[in-house]
Amino acid sequence: MDQLSAAFGPQGFDVQGAGAWPSRFAVTDLATRCFGAVGAALGEVIEATGLGPRPAVTVDRRLASLWYSWSIHPQGWQMPGAWDPIAGDYAAADGWIRLHTNAPHHRDAALSVLGCAAERAAVAEALSGWEVDALEAAVVGAGGAAAAMRDRAAWLAHPQGAAVAAEPLVHWATRTGALRDFGGTRARPLAGLRVLDLTRVLAGPMATRTLAGYGAEVLRIDPPSWSEPGVVPDVTLGKTCAHLDLKQAADRARFEALLAGADVLVHGYRPGALDAMVSPARRLELAPNLIEVSLCAYGWTGPWAGRRGFDSLVQMSCGIAAAGMGWAGAEKPHPLPVQALDHATGYLMAAAVLSALARAARGEGVSSARLSLARTAELLCGLETGEEGPAITGSTPDDLSDWEERTPWGPARRLKPALSVEGAPMHWDSAACELGSSPAAWR
Repeated sequence: MDQLSAAFGPQGFDVQGAGAWPSRFAVTDLATRCFGAVGAALGEVIEATGLGPRPAVTVDRRLASLWYSWSIHPQGWQMPGAWDPIAGDYAAADGWIRLHTNAPHHRDAALSVLGCAAERAAVAEALSGWEVDALEAAVVGAGGAAAAMRDRAAWLAHPQGAAVAAEPLVHWATRTGALRDFGGTRARPLAGLRVLDLTRVLAGPMATRTLAGYGAEVLRIDPPSWSEPGVVPDVTLGKTCAHLDLKQAADRARFEALLAGADVLVHGYRPGALDAMVSPARRLELAPNLIEVSLCAYGWTGPWAGRRGFDSLVQMSCGIAAAGMGWAGAEKPHPLPVQALDHATGYLMAAAVLSALARAARGEGVSSARLSLARTAELLCGLETGEEGPAITGSTPDDLSDWEERTPWGPARRLKPALSVEGAPMHWDSAACELGSSPAAWR
């Protein structure tokens, strides 16, 4: 039994289309399999909730690959840049290190360690004399986000790499409980399902965007200070977005009221961070039948379980960037062609929500699930690398749907859905929106 079947059950779906992202790793196969996991789990929901027999599921390889990049295609305007000018890979004294500085407090932490100006050339000069392990530890210790480049052997020998390799792809926990009749239909199986979204770039938002595509009501909550302009138009499709500061008593009380009305909570806080604001016992008291699906960067066990991390950093840590460097004959780290760890983990989180819904509908209790980017990396590294077909390098007009999406930034078109579930077409009921653009309330 493969890892996806072990986590979610039988994976029955057909594949059409051709091509692959050029990569040392089987990125397109990963994309196809993760979309297939979503479709198979949605089929379970349809069957378990009495909406009909389990439907046929088809995944388009090309479109699945493209959804791992940008799904939105602006018409007459441009997406903001996705990266802070300082973010990126740097040569240190004994190897390569990546700084992730998109969040201002992460940038400030790195600069405080290096003691230099907020300019790329100054950062490069300041860190050139550091050993990568020492610099990684110093930046992380200051509250920043950084990763030294390791090869696969070094990662698997590292205490954290060994811990992640021993973890399941999905940590499941089940308790007694029942599924609310949220009122889904055959065409919109998740209509009426309330999903509270406490996630940010990129994996979690992919999960909740997917659920919205089948009718779920997704309410995303962010603190008023949070901004991610380079991805918001892509990831808020089909959602409403509100501001709450969970560190403030009044906003936390409002959040608890929302939680009491939710069916699903999806969150991406570092282990223990949400618990410090709203404890697990309090969440259970407010919503005893709540399905929780959460993610972290570096796994749920081991010495780095609470470490800040992002897709690009995990690629550096776990040997993907080093292997890509050798494959490409490059002189610097060579990452995956897309942020596949984020996207794959996001779709696996969506599959976990759906699988939990099906289990509850069958009377098997209320399940919660935990996933991590680092464990998804192990899934990718275990796939065969012999992908064939034409190289996929980006989308064409033929890959886009006819829907003109009216966003706050201007009109846009989206990629056609990669996933086809018979009788339940994937589509979204609203355009992408700004963070904080709606009240913190269920419709």
